[in-house]
Amino acid sequence: MTPAIPLVLLGLLDAAFSGFRAYAGSDARIRKQRFATRAGLRGLAVGAALLLAPTLTAALLLVTGDQARTYNTLAAGGLGYLLPLTVYATAVLLSLAAYFALPFRASTLAVVVGLGPLTLLRPLAIAAACLGAVLNGGGGSALLVGTIAGAAVLCVEPTVHRRWYHHVQ
Repeated sequence: MTPAIPLVLLGLLDAAFSGFRAYAGSDARIRKQRFATRAGLRGLAVGAALLLAPTLTAALLLVTGDQARTYNTLAAGGLGYLLPLTVYATAVLLSLAAYFALPFRASTLAVVVGLGPLTLLRPLAIAAACLGAVLNGGGGSALLVGTIAGAAVLCVEPTVHRRWYHHVQ
């Protein structure tokens, strides 16, 4: 099985959340579900565009090298990349579930203890994923694709913020 599909889906989901985070706190309206949805879709669009960079890098590596060997190396690296991100995504989803399921005070605590620190740990999760890609046999090619993918998802939130929400204070 190729890990590309779950990695792309995870990257796009992260991009949608990044779009929401770029918007969060910039609007004092009480009913802002439509605006939050729009922010998520903006993040998704920016993320889809930025995730073309690692996709094209992987395609270029496949075209220029021994295809079978490069594919196996990238697949092994992708699985190594996916494991730390799955652990991280599970922690985020558990925090989100607590936020939505618990009463107000407990859900606030879930944000402060869970989602806040997890957002700050995103770059470390990506670094762990890059390390996992190398340790799982992905080598330099998987590290290159993983680093570009990590940089792409980390650039979504600032890009969305600068493009649509920088003027809001």
